[in-house]
Amino acid sequence: MSIVTSATLTRTVALLFSLASQLSSTPAFSADAQAALNASAHTGATFQPPSEADIPAGPFGDTIRLGRDIMLDTPRHAARFVGNNLSCANCHLDAGRMAGSAPLWAAYVNFPAYRAKNSKINTYQERLQGCFRFSMNGSAPPLGDPVLVALEAYSFWLATGLPVNKEVAGRGYPKLEKPAQVADFSRGQAVYTARCALCHGESGAGQSTAGQVIFPSLWGNQSYNWGAGMGSINNAAQFIYANMPYGMSYSLTPQEAWDVAYFMNAHERPQDPRWLGSVEATRAKFHDSPFSLYGQTINGNVLGKTGAPKRTQDKDQAHIAP
Repeated sequence: MSIVTSATLTRTVALLFSLASQLSSTPAFSADAQAALNASAHTGATFQPPSEADIPAGPFGDTIRLGRDIMLDTPRHAARFVGNNLSCANCHLDAGRMAGSAPLWAAYVNFPAYRAKNSKINTYQERLQGCFRFSMNGSAPPLGDPVLVALEAYSFWLATGLPVNKEVAGRGYPKLEKPAQVADFSRGQAVYTARCALCHGESGAGQSTAGQVIFPSLWGNQSYNWGAGMGSINNAAQFIYANMPYGMSYSLTPQEAWDVAYFMNAHERPQDPRWLGSVEATRAKFHDSPFSLYGQTINGNVLGKTGAPKRTQDKDQAHIAP
């Protein structure tokens, strides 16, 4: 069951189908149809996580349900650790169930794992800490915190039946070849205006109804910060191609996905919490990639030149993975 009220859910579903109908001449997909499309196209995924109806009763089931609720409305259920209006399910669609949308079941069975991002072996909880610091522009829950335990329990349950330490189809986002043309701001702006702005707004600020965020912010103070994985154009392009516009997976061409990812990430957003005192030093250490626009000059502005992080970060505490 959803954590939102039935009235809000009804309005949300109606809005989604209305928007999908306006954006495309093809019929709007249901969530189940979109999940099936993601599983069959470009991912090769065949695994189906268990149904919510099969969540067990008792304390363990309650923890699993809390993990699901955190996924769906993170600012409400993990407020202490969130610094924007995003929820985990904005990038891990269908509450982390959907193949081709970084599903939790595919990630869970491949941890612990080495991550180049922090040059160490990460446990699954440490990986989740990173999501809070970067994607949620917040602070990392301490290891063992009920928020992390619930998310880990939910991921464990979703992965029921999967072997550990085996690469599974549907993990992450489908890979995209480099675009035929270098990603371009103007072309991306045109794609955004035609296919994205109806949901996310001309300003990229997203939309809310009855206090519930329906379409998340893509840039600005309420979006992910410069350290998030979605801040890399290649990651954003892969996600967009497989999952956007919502309900119309793979309706953009690969070139359009690259262009609109470039446009989205060519806007200012919260500072990287790993800030080293200057844009130049922070880029050299953490963003030395052709896929990062951090520190680059776009339309006369140096992206990331906003000073130290506005939100107090806890990156120096012992319980945080570097």
